[in-house]
Amino acid sequence: MAGYGLCGKIVATTGNGDALAGYLLDAALALEDVGDCQLYAVSRDPAEPEAVWVVEFWDSAEAHRASLELSAVQELISRARPLIASMGERFELQPVGGKGLRPSS
Repeated sequence: MAGYGLCGKIVATTGNGDALAGYLLDAALALEDVGDCQLYAVSRDPAEPEAVWVVEFWDSAEAHRASLELSAVQELISRARPLIASMGERFELQPVGGKGLRPSS
């Protein structure tokens, strides 16, 4: 299976974990019709109230990069940026398959 994945932690400024998660969920909605995006999942960290994790799988790294240029995504980035205290751990992944992931064509 070819593809590209990311798993990353974004830490919000104090008291803004919920708001940051909301912006990231809006990003997931903005990607609903982007066929190259196989998964964009937003999760909270119960041990760290300001941390939000995003796991995403794409058909390619190029498709991921292109998504960052979409006007809806650019707008969400600019609205969310003031709430971000830091970018935490980030892992690039190479998908091999599983529930919800499309096999390569």
